[in-house]
Amino acid sequence: MSNLAVTSKKYKRPLSVKLQRGASLGLRYVIAAILILFAVLPALWVISASLSPAKSLVSGTLWPKDPGLTNYIQLLNNQFFPFQKWLLNSLKISIIVSTITVLITCLTGYALSRFRFSGRRNLMSAILILNVFPSILAMVALFSMIQQFGMYISWLGLDTHGGLIMIYIAGAMGINALMVKSYIDAIPRELDEAAWVEGASHWQTFQYVIFPMIVPMVITVGVLSFIATYGDFIIARILLKSADKLTVMVGLMLFRTDRFDQDFGVITAGAVMAALPIILLYIPLQNYVISGLTAGSVKE
Repeated sequence: MSNLAVTSKKYKRPLSVKLQRGASLGLRYVIAAILILFAVLPALWVISASLSPAKSLVSGTLWPKDPGLTNYIQLLNNQFFPFQKWLLNSLKISIIVSTITVLITCLTGYALSRFRFSGRRNLMSAILILNVFPSILAMVALFSMIQQFGMYISWLGLDTHGGLIMIYIAGAMGINALMVKSYIDAIPRELDEAAWVEGASHWQTFQYVIFPMIVPMVITVGVLSFIATYGDFIIARILLKSADKLTVMVGLMLFRTDRFDQDFGVITAGAVMAALPIILLYIPLQNYVISGLTAGSVKE
């Protein structure tokens, strides 16, 4: 009995250790709650302002008085600011860019992972180095290049969606191709060899063996390309001029500049509607995106 009592006291945790761990856990919960409030409160305030009939930012409250859809109706029926057209333009450009980016990066990643050719390592190093520099440094060069393209191919020039799509695709291919390549590297080559033994070509091997296994990375690249394209402001603001060709982000900026002091509620309604496509896309696919980013760290 005495030995059992000594053993139980030996393995009994001191009360101070339990208090320290409880305090540490409580502190973590407090910090997490504060961070969540910082992230959620601005979004709730914007939603509240979009439902409030008040037109001023100062008079807004977290829970509006007499909430309604007046701001949304005014936004969609505005004759001078075609918000619906801007939203459709952003969706069209983002869908085209993400689709083409997925196709090109998947094929490029497969080639970099499975084929050995001269300059392969130099190509991957160049992609990494180019992605170190911010894209804002290339704005003047991009503007000049698109302007010259427009002299020969009208639908790729300035103030065209074709030129904007080409710029977005070119900017998204580099690092995404390396992500796909890294993901394919984790797939055993024995699967490729088994397909070749059965008489499959490289394209058939990619289509029926590799592609079904990289679906999480494909979804990740597609979602990230869509979000980056949809949320871009700088490039679209520089290349697009006509009101009917603007994207929703540029259009909201023009609306804010012109009517911010009078129609703050309408602006917040536009911000809420502009955020809906990204929310509706990301929420059902977030598990794929997280798994793709986790497994797709860049390596050689």
